[in-house]
Amino acid sequence: MSRTDRLNLRPDFDSAEALLADLGWLCSLPSTTGQPDQLHAAARAIGDWLWRLGFSVESVPTPTAPILIAVREGRSPQRVLLYHHYDVTPPGPWRAWSHSPLELAEREGAIYGRGVAHGKGALAAQLHALQALIRSEQELPVGVVLVLEGSAMQGSPALAETLAAHAELVQADLCLSTAGERDGRGLPFCYMGSKGLLQIALQVQGAALPLEPGLAASVVNPVWRLIWALSNIKGDDEDIRVEGFYDAIAGPRHTDRDMLRAATVNEAARRAAWQIDDFLFHMRGGALIRSQTTLPTCNVSAVVVESGSAGASIPTGASAQLDLQLVPDQTPELVFAQIQKHLHEKDLGDVRLTELPGAYAPITSDPAHPLIQQLLAAGEQLYHVPLSVLPFGPFAQPLALFGHLLNAPVVAIALAREDSAIYAANEHIPIADLLNHSRLLADFLLLREWATASVAA
Repeated sequence: MSRTDRLNLRPDFDSAEALLADLGWLCSLPSTTGQPDQLHAAARAIGDWLWRLGFSVESVPTPTAPILIAVREGRSPQRVLLYHHYDVTPPGPWRAWSHSPLELAEREGAIYGRGVAHGKGALAAQLHALQALIRSEQELPVGVVLVLEGSAMQGSPALAETLAAHAELVQADLCLSTAGERDGRGLPFCYMGSKGLLQIALQVQGAALPLEPGLAASVVNPVWRLIWALSNIKGDDEDIRVEGFYDAIAGPRHTDRDMLRAATVNEAARRAAWQIDDFLFHMRGGALIRSQTTLPTCNVSAVVVESGSAGASIPTGASAQLDLQLVPDQTPELVFAQIQKHLHEKDLGDVRLTELPGAYAPITSDPAHPLIQQLLAAGEQLYHVPLSVLPFGPFAQPLALFGHLLNAPVVAIALAREDSAIYAANEHIPIADLLNHSRLLADFLLLREWATASVAA
C-alpha cells in the first residue's frame, strides 16, 4: 500500500468536539503536583478510562503518585511508547484566572484551562488519534505503550525503579513525548532528546532563636551564608563557577551544528509574551538558540528565610532550591559531587546540600534513525514543510530512562506556544494545535510500513 493510500485511511480530524470533551474531563480532575489525594484519584479515573479504550492497564504505586502503564497491541509486533504525565502545575490564585482552571473555556480559537498546553492537552490529543484509528480500522497498526506518571513536575523520582521492574511490559521501538516550544514559523520543534535534571536543596542553620540585628557583627547570619554559597556557584556574569562543571561537556555534534544553524524562533513574540525587555546579553538569532539548546543551566527556583520574627532580626535559618539542566556528558552524580566539593573549598562547608529525589541524565538520539525519519516525514506531510529539528530544548524530561532501558531512540514534539502560560494563570493553546498534534501521531502510525518483527535499535 502506498503512502497516499495509507493516509487516505486517516480518520476525519476536522471536528474537535470529541477531543475537547475528553480534554474537558481530564482538566476537571484536580491533579496538582505534590497533592497525593488528588493524584491518586486522578490516576484511578484515567486508568479506568484507558481500560475502557481497550488498553490493559497496570497502576504501579509509588511514594508520590501512581505510575500508569497501559498497553494495546497492534497489527505489527513493533511498539511505540508514548510518555505522558497527569500532574499539573498549581493553578495559583483562582482570582487570577478569567474562569475556573478546572473548566475549559474557549476564546478566539483557543482553549483555556490548567494542563491544556502542558500535560493533559497532549494526552487528550494523542488518545484522540488512537481512538480514531481504532474506530476506523478496529485495531492499531502498531502496538502502543502509554506511560503516565504523576510526579513529572517533581523530577520523576520513582520512574527509574518502576521502569526497571516492568522492563518487559514497556518494551518499545521508539519513545515519543511532548515538550518544548515552536519555531519562528509557529511550527513545533522536533527534539532529538532532552537535557538531564539535578535538583539540590541548600540549607544553612543559624542560632536556635531569632537574635537582635545588632549582633550581626558577632553572630553568623544564615541568609548571608546562603547568599555567598549561591554566588560562589554562579556569578553575575551567568557563568557557573563550580570547578570542573564544564569539563565533561562534549559539545555539539556536527549534525547538531547543522540543526542549530537552520533553526529560528520568534524572538519578539517571546519577549512580548513573557513581558521581558530583552534576553541575557542581548542575544539574538543563533546565539539565543544555542544558549537554550547546548548550555547547561543552574536555576534558583526557591529561597526561604526562617525569620521567626515579624521585625528586623538575625534569622534562624535559610534555604534554597537549585535545579540544574544537564547536557552530554554530564551526570547528576558527578555535578552534585562537584558542587559539594566546591563549597567546601570555599569555606562554605556549613551549607548543607541534599540531592532531592528525581534526577536523570541527558540523552540525544540520531536524527538519521529510520523511525525518527518517518516521524519527520509525517510532520512534513502534515505541515507541508520540514519541521525544525534540535538536539534538545530548554526543558528536562526523563527520556534517558526510556532510551537506555529500551535501547531505542527518543524524540519529543512541541505543543505549547511561547504565550501558553503553562506555569501561570489562563494557560491556553489554540484548538488547531491540539488537532495537529493528534494528526501527527496518526500520520506517523499510518505512514510507516511497520515490520512484522521488532527491530528496536
